[in-house]
This record gives sequence, C-alpha cells and structure tokens, in this order.
Amino acid sequence: MSVAKKDYKRITTKSLVEMKQNGEKISMLTAYDYTMAKIVDAAGIDVILVGDSASNVMAGHETTLPITLDQMIYHASSVVRAAERALVVVDLPFGTYQSDPKEALRSAIRVMKESGGHAVKLEGGKEIKESIKRILQAGIPVMGHLGLTPQSIYKFGTYTVRAKEEEEAEKLIEDAKTLEKLGCFAVVLEKIPAKLAKKVAESISIPVIGIGAGNGVDGQVLVVHDMLGMTHEFHPRFLRRYMNLYEDMSTAISQYVDDVKSVDFPNENEQY
Repeated sequence: MSVAKKDYKRITTKSLVEMKQNGEKISMLTAYDYTMAKIVDAAGIDVILVGDSASNVMAGHETTLPITLDQMIYHASSVVRAAERALVVVDLPFGTYQSDPKEALRSAIRVMKESGGHAVKLEGGKEIKESIKRILQAGIPVMGHLGLTPQSIYKFGTYTVRAKEEEEAEKLIEDAKTLEKLGCFAVVLEKIPAKLAKKVAESISIPVIGIGAGNGVDGQVLVVHDMLGMTHEFHPRFLRRYMNLYEDMSTAISQYVDDVKSVDFPNENEQY
C-alpha cells in the first residue's frame, strides 16, 4: 500500500527519520559524477550515495578496496554540485577509519570540507564504534552499513548472503542497535535474509535501507549503472534492471561509427 508523500524541498537526515515514522519508503541510488547526479536528483531520489563502488563501476577494479580518499572526494564534489534536493552520503573508503578513530575523524572532516557532502557512511558495527563516536562528536552525520560489507570481502571470501546462521544474525541485530545508540541516522543492510532485515527495521527507530534485504525495510538502494542496465555481467537476484542501456548505447555508438565511415555524418544541416 502506497503512502502519501510529503513534499520535501531538501532532504535532510531529519527528513529520513520522518519518512520512517510516516511509513514512506526511502529511495536511494548511487552516483559518481555531475551529469548522472543531475539526472538522478531531478527524478526525485531521496538519497544519493557516492559509493566506494566507484572503484568497480568507474575505475574497473575487482573490489572496492583500491579507491582512495582523494578519489572519493573528487567524485563526491562532482555529485554535490549537481544535487539540489537529495541528501548526499559519501562512503569513507577502506583504510581511512578502521584502525584509528583520530584518522577516521580526519577522513570524515576532509570529505565534508572538500566535497560539501552531507554525511558519511562506514561499514561495520561494534568494532568501529570508537571511530563512529569521534565522527559524530564533530557534528558529522553517519550512516552505518551491516551485512555484506564489501570492504571486508577478503575476510568473507565471497559475496554470498550474510547472517543466515543464528549467531551472525544475532550479532547483526546487536550491531544495528549499537549504531542507533551511538547516534547514526540510518543504516544500510546488504544481502541478508529478508525476514532478518524486517526484524532489524522493526527493532530500531532509525531508517534501514536495504540492498538485497527484501521489502520489509524502510527504503532501497541500488547502483545506478546496474539499475539502468549499463552493466551487463552482474546478475544478482536483488537487481531489477529498469532499462537496457548497454544494448541501446552499443547500438547508437555502432550507428555513429557507420555514419562517420560512410560520410553520412555530418550532413549539410549539421555543419556551418
């Protein structure tokens, strides 16, 4: 059942909490550049995530680990210049917050000052609580991320569904409650059983955004290139492709090549 949407001129962390309280689902997509972010924002998205998935999507790395803080700031600043309505959340990349709360704070401050982002996102629960506390004490909003945490891929060894066993599920619930208690404004749950995700969403007051976590949570996030079908090798169960831009773009580019070769482009109306 759909819920009447409140007309927000600018989405804030407070807006997201209100949406959860009112039963309005939260929409979230990634973006990494000005042009894409402009389109996503104008379409009415609530949250734009400048994800460290830029490491895969934009740079072609196998994992999210190689992307640097400087690169994240570059992508984030491009997105911020485009966003007029959406809340812009920026991933802190691997190695910038896990080992030292002071380094975590420095990293978050750089993101906020140099990119103009509105919040940062960190992967992990109790093991990074001191880093989260430091960042929050500085007045920087934090979004958590539990379940499948891609920065820990070599620890897990696979991108399979997380928290299927009772022990890991209980830890995830406790971590979610810890993030709420610390003061995080929202949490992403990635690739966990739908029943568990629903249980988490019902047990905490902050919004829970899912990716591969069913529809019992407070909102959904996808990588925009996957959702638009610009990527074509990636076929997880949770992904719905709303377009097939890979084929459309390939066809258009092939046609352009043919037109150039045959001197069909430019024609008389396309020159000065």
